[in-house]
Amino acid sequence: MTAEKKPDFQVVNHSVPRRDGRVKVTGRATFVSDLRLIGMAYAKVLRSPYAHAKIVSIDTSRAEARRGVYCVLTGNNLEGLNPYYGHAVKDHPLLAIEKVRYAGEPVAAVVAVDERTAFEALEYIDVKYEELKPVLTPQEAMEKDAPLIHQRKFEAGALRGFEGEVTAGKGTNICQEHHLKWGDVEKAFKEAAAVVEGEYYFPMTYAYAMEPYVAIAEVSDEGVTIYSSAQHPFMVRHDLKSVFNLPVSAVRLIVPFVGGGYGSKSYTKIEPLVAACSWKAKRSVKLQLTVEEAMLTTRSDDAYTWMRTAVDANGKIIARQARIYMNTGAYAENSPLVVEKSTNRCVGPYAIPNVQIDNYSFYTNTVPASSYRGFGCAQVTLPGESQIDELATKIGKDPYEFRLMNAAKPGEEFFPGMRPFDGTLKEDLEIAAKAVGWKEPLEKGRGRGVACSGSDAGAYPLTSTAIRVYADGSASLMTGSTELGQGSHTVLPQIAAEELGIPVDNVRVVSSDTAITPYDRSTGASRTTTLMGRAVMEASREAIQQMVKMAADVLKVKVEEIQVIKGGVRCGEAQLNWSEVISKYYALPDGEVIGRAYIRKDGDFAKLPVFWEVACTGVELSVDEETGKIQMEKLATVGDVGLAINPALAEGQDIGAATMGMGIGLFEELVYDGPQLVNGSILDYRVPRFSDLPKKVELHLVQNQDGVGPYGAKGGGEASLNSMPANIANAVDRATGVRIREAPLTPERVWRALRDKKT
Repeated sequence: MTAEKKPDFQVVNHSVPRRDGRVKVTGRATFVSDLRLIGMAYAKVLRSPYAHAKIVSIDTSRAEARRGVYCVLTGNNLEGLNPYYGHAVKDHPLLAIEKVRYAGEPVAAVVAVDERTAFEALEYIDVKYEELKPVLTPQEAMEKDAPLIHQRKFEAGALRGFEGEVTAGKGTNICQEHHLKWGDVEKAFKEAAAVVEGEYYFPMTYAYAMEPYVAIAEVSDEGVTIYSSAQHPFMVRHDLKSVFNLPVSAVRLIVPFVGGGYGSKSYTKIEPLVAACSWKAKRSVKLQLTVEEAMLTTRSDDAYTWMRTAVDANGKIIARQARIYMNTGAYAENSPLVVEKSTNRCVGPYAIPNVQIDNYSFYTNTVPASSYRGFGCAQVTLPGESQIDELATKIGKDPYEFRLMNAAKPGEEFFPGMRPFDGTLKEDLEIAAKAVGWKEPLEKGRGRGVACSGSDAGAYPLTSTAIRVYADGSASLMTGSTELGQGSHTVLPQIAAEELGIPVDNVRVVSSDTAITPYDRSTGASRTTTLMGRAVMEASREAIQQMVKMAADVLKVKVEEIQVIKGGVRCGEAQLNWSEVISKYYALPDGEVIGRAYIRKDGDFAKLPVFWEVACTGVELSVDEETGKIQMEKLATVGDVGLAINPALAEGQDIGAATMGMGIGLFEELVYDGPQLVNGSILDYRVPRFSDLPKKVELHLVQNQDGVGPYGAKGGGEASLNSMPANIANAVDRATGVRIREAPLTPERVWRALRDKKT
């Protein structure tokens, strides 16, 4: 394929099922032979009832004496292992050591012949605790007399994802801080025509993937092999390498198809623990968490934000200042990077000449926070987009028109030192406004909102891949990108098939096996289509270059005389497809060509972010003022994706993200009563249902081929979440005249706000 050719992906919309079946069959065959599952043991975990307590003693003798129990693992018998891990900060123990730091933290693990035996043995473990004062909020964590949650001096992780200094482990409860400043903020606020200021709260939320965490491990003299639901197998491999002090070649992580992640399965979770169980039991071990246990493993950072925004007499935003306190929970996980990203994303997709953002995350005695779809953007878009509406109202402007005036322009370096803006925000806003009938009259009790967000997306550009083209004309794609249900195992073969000119059904994916597939830094930050897709395109082209040389050798002509055509080559009257090129070159009906590609922070990817992920949402809702209940009436999403290689999958990602954002805006929240999580169950944690969706939903894609991915593609799938809580708050304000600055907008919260307005 020549560089000038534009692929017609609109008509290539293949579904996943056939390819899924093939991979599952292969995986299961490898699974049994590698791990000898007939005799596999099962682990269950004893969890702390206290949020903050010293472990005085642990007696496991009665549990170990029970029939069917192979061993019991605690923080006291990890000799020979490095018991702390973490890609950002190495602060997380495999099991609680010396003290527990949140209610639900694993204290001991029982390995037994079956899950029931292991579960029953937990009752026979006797742990004595000395309860300590818990710290539950950032405000408590920063008090002068607040107890320190961590006393150790931490080692920085090798793959933390940001270049700044690690703050954690320096004698305070601050996990990480990040600061951003340009222009003269104080001068701008003094000269402003109007200023809005307020305090906002974004709640703790749980990503609620359909599949909880699960891993199977076998540790032997040959090394560590793990099957896991991890999003980032190569990063998990690095942590396991450190825990067991092994070379990378001795650690193998395999990820079959995963039942969703949304960031909650990013980085290392239960893999070190299940590997330690296998190491102790001297056999393969499976650890599978329940939904309730998974909710005690990770969550989003909740955020307290003070923000003020200023506008001049012409309606141009001239300054934004914010101070953010994030609650990172008991361990750092990925919160240090979430802090950096939320700081950057506080600016939004607007050209603001004066900015000052100060962001701090604090250790607390709550469930550890980490990645969550949108990666810190939703936390700060709630105040940011709320204030856009508040400012528009204050100066008598239409909120939609006000956004159009201030939107970053294509090619504008609106964020100093970063990649120029590569979106078309004005076009996106126009589509969203039209979809919800922005200018049409509204009935009483109804309100509309149009909101947007901008994210420095794509993560660090480090990706590699290989494609094997066989003598029968089929191909295998070797990718480290994890399939989480987002459809990458459909999109990536489409790219390879387009480049090679072969049917997409002839391209098979081999993925996420660190012993086989080339290195890919991560699966997340909307990066796979852009970075791995670009790598697949380049690897396919390298394979074609090799086959052109082979064809020249076969036809006894110069390489320059070979013309590449769809699915093969031509030279004069002679025409060969790839199968014929390879077969004739090797003089056998067998053989292969391997094309490779390596992407790093260079060339098209030298300037970060890899792309700006921009999206708009439009909503219309009604509010029952007697009960405070919000009913969604219309929803529109606009994904600025450059090129949708598979439009159906891209639209599916946008509606999924918007639905998650709607959940946060309306009812999702992890609730603590003191140190105890009180709604951490499948029944008590409310997620959106089909009945919550509006009757009218419109999904739009803006495709200007302005990205650095294959054929101008950019990532998508997060941004439609980010603006939804703010959009709902804005629409409620337009419907009722009540401004609510805290999510979720539950019926009780709305009802109380309406009551307070009347009094």
